[in-house]
Order: sequence, then structure tokens, then C-alpha cells
Amino acid sequence: MPVFSQMRMIATPRLAALSAVAAALLLPLTASVAGAEPRHGLSVFGELKYPADFQHFDYVNADAPKGGRIITLGTGGANTFDNLNPHILKGDSAQGLDLLFDALMVRAMDEPDAVYGLVAQSADVAPDRMSVTFKLRPEAKFSDGTKITADDVVFSFKTIKEKGHPALSQPLHDVVSAEALDPETVRYTFQGTLTRDLPITVAQLPVLSKAYYTTQPFEETSLKPPLGSGPYRIKNFKPGTFISYVRREDYWAKDLPVNRGRFNFDEIRYDYYRDRNIELEALKSGQIDFREEFSSVSWATGYDIPAVRNGRLVKTSLPDNRPSGAQGFFINTRREAFKDPRVRQALDLVFDFEWSNKKLFYGLYKRTTSYFENSDMKATGAPRPEELALLEPYKDKLSPEVFGEPYVPPVTDGSGNNRDNLKKARELLIAAGWKPGADHMLHNAKGEVLTIEFLDFEAAFERITVPYTDNLKRIGINASWRLVDPSQYERRVKSFDFDATTQRYSLRLTPGIEMRSYWGSDAAKLDGSFNLAGISDPAIDGLIDKVTAAKSRAELVNATNAIDRVLRAGHYWVPHWYKASYGIAYWNKYSHPDVQPKYDAGVLDTWWFDAKKAEALASGKPETQSQQQQPAKP
Repeated sequence: MPVFSQMRMIATPRLAALSAVAAALLLPLTASVAGAEPRHGLSVFGELKYPADFQHFDYVNADAPKGGRIITLGTGGANTFDNLNPHILKGDSAQGLDLLFDALMVRAMDEPDAVYGLVAQSADVAPDRMSVTFKLRPEAKFSDGTKITADDVVFSFKTIKEKGHPALSQPLHDVVSAEALDPETVRYTFQGTLTRDLPITVAQLPVLSKAYYTTQPFEETSLKPPLGSGPYRIKNFKPGTFISYVRREDYWAKDLPVNRGRFNFDEIRYDYYRDRNIELEALKSGQIDFREEFSSVSWATGYDIPAVRNGRLVKTSLPDNRPSGAQGFFINTRREAFKDPRVRQALDLVFDFEWSNKKLFYGLYKRTTSYFENSDMKATGAPRPEELALLEPYKDKLSPEVFGEPYVPPVTDGSGNNRDNLKKARELLIAAGWKPGADHMLHNAKGEVLTIEFLDFEAAFERITVPYTDNLKRIGINASWRLVDPSQYERRVKSFDFDATTQRYSLRLTPGIEMRSYWGSDAAKLDGSFNLAGISDPAIDGLIDKVTAAKSRAELVNATNAIDRVLRAGHYWVPHWYKASYGIAYWNKYSHPDVQPKYDAGVLDTWWFDAKKAEALASGKPETQSQQQQPAKP
């Protein structure tokens, strides 16, 4: 299944990435691809863990039983949905729609970026990397029994590039064309010099039915269940309440190596709630089966109940080895008041993370300092020679701060007495042209008061933001927190109608062209892009090109380290916090493989309904804590 959401919203913190490539060719090659060799999988730097004859991924139980149901929570900006087409910008899409769609190739979640054949059985990347050719499996079918053909793949590419969500369409900028060479062979052709990631990008695009979308407008929101080819179909749904998916017994790819041991639940259901406290109560009462907890206060205090103590409701943590993402208050530099980096740095100085962590988060979090936190892509120390070589061409345009130790947010003693940082912040604002008035507020040359509104849609974030805005008021900023309904929030964020808002970027383990959507100058002007701060910097654009052109992981790390330095010196956000683990709770009727996928929790993908445990749970005699299955190993 493709992963196509690159940004997750988060609360308390409020919580995919487009990737891509693969499949190929067994017919006569043209000169442009002569010498290419069909492969069963692809990775950015060429290395694959699994051989061509592999039977299943290491992190699954190939003999896992099929059956049962799991009910979890629907999430998203609106905490509801009005659309069953996840591939467009319009509307709020339902959770789990990726279960309906197959891609040419699928990620292995224990490798940084490798993909292996699903709809495509092989892939040929040309020696010059200017094209990739996929050979489709003749047995691949949509859920209505019609054959998946190269024409469907070509249609999918053209439609997504022209009408798809920016998260899907923007990385396709340098994909020139897709051509059906015969009914089971398709070739993508690229342009430019930044082609390294494009084979994987196109390999992970969802495959759509050309016949279906001939009668169904692709670009419009719809509550008509779409035709897909994936392991599930929609069973029933009620917008604002739930959506349920049922496993397809006739799924064409259920016995392929990439799917063996996966998709074990007969039914996966997402229930929607507008309040996190109600979500927790729904879990405790058994209305839902599984919940990932994002609230530190709930994690610390909300699970002290008999069901947890006696093992009926399991509360545990699983390691999260992915880059933790960049969560924070993102400041909209499109607004005149926030164009000066000194103003933005002042906002960072005022935020007292140590107090928040101590008083609000029970000490469960660490401060985020990098856009690549929890990874080797995070900049540390003075720039190495390899980084300097990348930064020097932009030296005249970059802050001197870039060439020293990377910027780190201030640290307080957690007492709530943040006077020194408040003083420094006010001095920065005065230096940036904001002068104190008789009303103690800071004014610009036009007499306008420095004003900032923090936009949110979840009440849970009030306890973090309001103390912050109170401190901002102390230094003369007219700061406020605005809670709006989820649909209005989505509309305003998509059109950049905000001063600051909380978001979390989730980066790939091997980031590439999608970084343009986060920090690229073109994305700053594109509604619906993930460049919330409005970053428009030629140096960052150029460094993104270096990331995309990297020919080894070492080169990639050097380039991401350099980008991290520039971004952190730009003060585009007030960074929040992170925790390198998944906090989960579930009723004790599920089992999981001994090995957790390194880069995923693996719950819906690899767990299964355990009839014996379910019977014990229903009888009121659950397994004791010592008998319970231990948390999955990393």
C-alpha cells in the first residue's frame, strides 16, 4: 500500500510520507534503458536486505491466523471526514483509505527506503537513471475482478500529477511521462539532474482504475466507496462517526511475499471522537480496542484503573526508531510582523519548555532542537569540512550563525521564572523595530501593536499554549490562542490564514524531493503545501537539491546536516518536544510477532486477533501480567 501523508497533526502533543519506486521489464529494451537489469526491489542507494526468493518480511508471523476485528481511532485535522478520495486536496479524507489501494511496490519497514514488488514483479532503472520500466504481474486485479494494466498505471500518474494532492503531485515535477509499452509494461521517463529518488517515488504511487474514474470525477470529493485493488474494501461508514473496512478473501496479492503474514484482521474500524478525553473513556469502556496515546498527562495519570493493573487492558511502549519529526509552533513568515528572524527568535526565547515538561508533561519528553531529531541527519557541533563545502556558495546570504554551533533553544530551570529569557526576547524585538508604547505594548513605526494568534482545533493544547501566550503578553505582545472547529482549521491552514499553528512534520528515513514541499520556495506559494512557515530561501532550495542528488548515505547526511543548520538559524518555529517511543494501550485479545518492524509500530499491519486471549478476556479471567506477551522487540 502506498503511504501518502507527509505531515501528521499532533496535540499534547497533537499528532505519510510520499516515497516511491519499482517494478519492470522483460521485453526488448530501447537504447535508453539498454544494460538495465530487472530487479525484484529497489532502494535509493542500491542495497536490498531481502533476496529475490524471499518468502516474507522478517517482522511478520507468516502463519498468523486471519480473523477478528480491531477498533481504533480515526484522526485528522477535522476529526471526521467528508471524502473517500484520499488523493486530492479537497475535503477531509477518512482514515485508512490506503487499505484500498495497491502500488507498484511496497515498503519494507525494516529498511530505510527499500521497496519490493507488489503490482509490479520487477523494475529496471536505466544506467543513466533517466527512466525506470516496470513489468506488471499478470494476476494483478482490481476488486471488481478487472485486470490492472499498464494503461491504469499511466492514467494514475497523469491524473495524480495534474489533479492530485500536492503531497503526491509535487514530487512528480521531473517525471516527464509514463508510457504503456504493452499491457503489462510501463516506462517512466525523467528529466533534470535530481532523479535519484524518482524510481521509488513513482513505484509507490497508488494504482487507480482508469475505467472507474472515467465515470467518477477524480478531482471532486465523494462519499462513494472507490474501486481499489488492495487487501480491504469499505464495509460501511457514517461521516463523523466511523468507517469500517473488511478484509477481501479474494484479494489477488494475499499470498505474495510482501503480504504474507500481514493484513490479518477480518475487520478494521476507525471510530471518530471530537475530544481526546472521550477517546480515552471509550477505550476504558471497551468501545474501542486500541489507542496510541499522545497526551503525556493521560499517559501518566489516565490509565490507573483495575483493567490495566490486572492485565486485561495492556499499556506499553514500543521503540520508535524513525526520525521523530519536527513538531512546534510554526510561524507564518508571509505575515509582515514575522518576516524578521529576530522577532521569531524572540518568540522561541519566551517558550519555557522545562516548566511545561515538569508541570504538564510529567517529565516524559525531551526538547526538540532539530528538524531531523532522533537521527544522524541532525546537525551537531561546528560544521564539518563536508558541510562547509555545501554552505560556502551561499555564505553571503546566510547568517553567520549557520557557520558555528547549530542553534539550540534556551534552557530554563523549570521553576517558571523565565525572566532572563523574557528580557532577551524584548531586547531582540526592540532591535527589530518594535518600540514600547505608553500601554507597555510593542508597536511598529505605524503604531501597530505586535500581535500573534495561535490557531488550534483541539482544546487539549490550551494548557500548553495559554501559559505561553501569558508570557508573551508580559513582554508587550498581544498574544492569544484561538480554538476553531476542525473544518475551519483545515481550511485556514491549507490557505495559510494564520499567524502560528502547531504541526509535526514526519520525514522519511531517506528524505529527498519531498523536502521541497516542506521548505521549498515554490511550496511557500502553493496552497495546501506543508511549507507552513512560508520558507523561501535560495540556499535551502539549493541544499535540498544536494540532498536529492546524494549518491551515498554519507553525502545525504552531510546535506541534511547543512539544511538543518540553515533552518535552525532561520528561527521559523518554536520547537516542541519528542519521545522516541509509541505509547499504546489495547485490550488483551491480540498477539504480535516477536520482532517489531524497525521503522513502524506494525499494529494494524502485522498483529492478529488471538481467539484464546479473547476468550479469556471475555470470561473475566485474563492472563496475568507475567503470562502476557512481552512488548515487541526492536
